[in-house]
Amino acid sequence: MALLIIRVVVQILILTALFYYVYISLSRGGAAQFAYAIAIYIFAYLLFMVTGLEVLVRIMKVCALPFVAFLCVLYQIELRRAFVQGFGRGLFKRASSKTSSEEIDAIISACNTLVQAKRGALIVFPRQVPIKNIIETGTRLNADISSAIIVTIFEHDTPLHDGALVVQDGRIVAAGCYLPLSQQRDISASFGTRHRAALGLAEESDSVVMIVSEETGAISLAYGANLYYNLDNPSLKSTLLALFNSFDMRASAPEVKDEEK
Repeated sequence: MALLIIRVVVQILILTALFYYVYISLSRGGAAQFAYAIAIYIFAYLLFMVTGLEVLVRIMKVCALPFVAFLCVLYQIELRRAFVQGFGRGLFKRASSKTSSEEIDAIISACNTLVQAKRGALIVFPRQVPIKNIIETGTRLNADISSAIIVTIFEHDTPLHDGALVVQDGRIVAAGCYLPLSQQRDISASFGTRHRAALGLAEESDSVVMIVSEETGAISLAYGANLYYNLDNPSLKSTLLALFNSFDMRASAPEVKDEEK
């Protein structure tokens, strides 16, 4: 009887230590930690089966589904991002960007004008993943790309200046669009709503978002769930051209300054 009690207590201690280790692993964050936690759980389950620790095996069977559900909730942003950037690519038709070098020059010129006027802006460039739900929140324009139109849209007294401008296939598709705010908790407090909105869309899709900061005048890019802060004009243009013409933005985009979030 005493031996049985000791055996149960030892198994409970082992299980407690395992859960604590998994908790420490989860607290580090990141999609890789999701796979790491699952691997630990499976390894521990097999180990307990081989060693004949029946109590632990039964507990882990009961906890398996709730544990996976907990991980999915905890890492929903990372899992969604991995789906979009990985498996999701096979589900979406690749959108060939028709935004030319001259049109990018016009957009950058408009952003520089907005910087001088101390006005902010958000410009979205959809790629492979459709963002129809985002476009539908704004006003359809279907206009040619020009610096004058972009500067006019982001005037302080216009009804569309607070939202995002969507540019696709060499056209200004819509303006005044609302973007989802980022759920990341480690974003720098110095970043305002525009940067959080840009990151939010970059987390949910493979779109590229250009941000003009009203406060600092910095022009930045958000893509791949990362923010590349305060880029100069050559870096902006070369990065946009590389992203529009690449299948894998992480592999093809040039190195730019990555601001800590």
